[in-house]
Amino acid sequence: MMKKNLSEDDTSAKFITPALYPSGWAEAAIRRQVAFTAGRIIVRSRLFTRGKAKRADYVLYIGHFPIALIEAKHNFRAMGDGMQQALDYATTLDIPFVFSSKQLRIVAKVDELMALCDQLEAPLTTTQTDSRRWLEPVLVAALAPA
Repeated sequence: MMKKNLSEDDTSAKFITPALYPSGWAEAAIRRQVAFTAGRIIVRSRLFTRGKAKRADYVLYIGHFPIALIEAKHNFRAMGDGMQQALDYATTLDIPFVFSSKQLRIVAKVDELMALCDQLEAPLTTTQTDSRRWLEPVLVAALAPA
């Protein structure tokens, strides 16, 4: 089967998800098909129904914080297709990084994001280590019998 004939779900499963693991994303940090609205209420006379819920294709987390949203598109779509949709979703969900891409080109963007996350995480780890190093002698002195 040709890649351009695959559905959006198939290409996500075959290209995006496998690209996330070697980039350093653990399964626990990846959420797929994240619904964040119940769908628009449609009223006709005395009848009503709900429209389709809005769903982000992928949301990537660091700890409990959503850090990136990936909007998957078919391989036959243009590179920028879905970007406005992804930006709208990210604004609603307060997510700082947004990607909308063909599945074959998303790997480079995910690698860039992981490098940025590593850069942001390094000072936090250093700060935590320094805090423990400075706090420990103070606690030992404060809790020592007089």
